[in-house]
Amino acid sequence: MGRLTLTSSPPHPSLLLSSPLSSNAPPARSATACASIVLPQAVFDMLVPRSGGSGTGVEIVGAKGPVFATAIIAGTMGAKRTWDLIPFCHPLPVEHVDIQIAVDGAQERTVGVSCTVRTTGKTGVEMEALTGASVAALCVYDMLKALSHDIVISELKLVAKAGGKSDIGRREGLD
Repeated sequence: MGRLTLTSSPPHPSLLLSSPLSSNAPPARSATACASIVLPQAVFDMLVPRSGGSGTGVEIVGAKGPVFATAIIAGTMGAKRTWDLIPFCHPLPVEHVDIQIAVDGAQERTVGVSCTVRTTGKTGVEMEALTGASVAALCVYDMLKALSHDIVISELKLVAKAGGKSDIGRREGLD
């Protein structure tokens, strides 16, 4: 198991340090995170097929507009502003954010969110992928809460990471 490098000795909030970056050439980095949103049946029944400019799949159109399309924008913004939200995350030149929102065919009334982030840099983009997936899921909740407060966001997890010291691949993200 790796050693944490974010605290000084003795650990104290006023003495927290940013993790040092290596002087090696920056590699290509990517990370994918997923989250699940379980919708009440009445809300799930509001899903309608979507096609055209925003791709294929499903959408819920509410009073505030297209829910999933708006969540994709919010998740992208969240991924790009992770350093502003999470203390000690380095500001990164995020080169690519891809957020997919789709019905999870394996679980009843569940919508899956997948966020893949890519950059070329000295530090990984796991936190950006996790932030993007969670902000997209939170946006779905925000836009649908008038219909029900029984929406559950769960299973936020990192499912893939490449380009660093410890690449992982737990399971496929959404197609």
